Amino acid sequence: MTDTAPDLDRLRGGTPPRNHDARTIAALTSNPGCARRGVMDAAGVDKDSVARHLGFASPFGQSQFAITRGNVFEAQVKAEGCAELITLLRDRLGLAVPEVAYDDLEVVAGNEGRELRHARTRRLIARALESGEGTLFDHPLLRLDIAGQAAYLEPDVIAFQFEGRFHIIEIKSFAVIDGQAEPEQVAAAARQSAVYVLALRRLMGELGHDPGRVSHEVFLVCPENFSNRPTATPLDVRPQLAVLERQLARLTRIDTILDALPDDLSFEPGEDLAEAVRAVDARYAPDCMASCEMAFYCRDEARACGATGALGRSVRDDLGGVDSVGTALALADGSLDPSADLAETAAQLRTAARLRSEALDGAA
Repeated sequence: MTDTAPDLDRLRGGTPPRNHDARTIAALTSNPGCARRGVMDAAGVDKDSVARHLGFASPFGQSQFAITRGNVFEAQVKAEGCAELITLLRDRLGLAVPEVAYDDLEVVAGNEGRELRHARTRRLIARALESGEGTLFDHPLLRLDIAGQAAYLEPDVIAFQFEGRFHIIEIKSFAVIDGQAEPEQVAAAARQSAVYVLALRRLMGELGHDPGRVSHEVFLVCPENFSNRPTATPLDVRPQLAVLERQLARLTRIDTILDALPDDLSFEPGEDLAEAVRAVDARYAPDCMASCEMAFYCRDEARACGATGALGRSVRDDLGGVDSVGTALALADGSLDPSADLAETAAQLRTAARLRSEALDGAA
């Protein structure tokens, strides 16, 4: 239990917490400056429910059909102690069947508690590091520090040890057709897998071992062509790992954000919900539409106040510290004198305004 736990419980209200997963962590690090998403995710707030209560429901997440299909495919791959998966890995890596051992970490002695599962994961991984015993670890519960808060990851992945190195295996239900898969789906799987790789590497460091023993190469297991026959494809996640580590380092600590918020703030659904949401600064960008349940609300808010972020992340970044479209236009036409830190931005805006005016006059 952390010092911020009571504050996070209050923010969530009477609703049960939503756990962090690789998808939410990857989305959070894609926009590290957004305090609103950071504090909502840390508190386990159901952002989809909040958005619906505010009148900005979004068609977010997978369909029930896709979820069911994914569960069926995962169960098939993992059936009988991952027999089908072992065959795939043997064919890929030349692994001899006698070398394979399997541990399921989803439940520990009938208990699904996170602390107990994480402790058992640590013990088995530590034993495997020392003795080489243990090859497949199904549902290992990992932990990753997110802005000063411990986030437990319950992956539907398997840590696989081969020749002293561990690999993450990500099981997805999207198809690989003639050796090719949808690029956006592969990219999303790579970002999520990178979260697992980083969490397992951090565990290695805690156990006193080289984090490099966790490979940057993960195995993506998907249905092949139009069947349910699985195929395994190696995936290098070094670029995603570099971005993830850099963005995690940029996240503002949750306790720092909480210190600046009202002591009675709560995201409990009710007539004060909109005011509570507005009390936490957001950093909207069009990219949020693909990764955050609050995106429609934040977009409307950004447009209403003329935020430069509504025009795109690159526009906002190019404008430096200018957060308002109105301020940018005033600097461009000279009606507002810039402060010293905005002098260069103002000069560039005035040059752009002059060139635009000359182009329009020439066209006329």
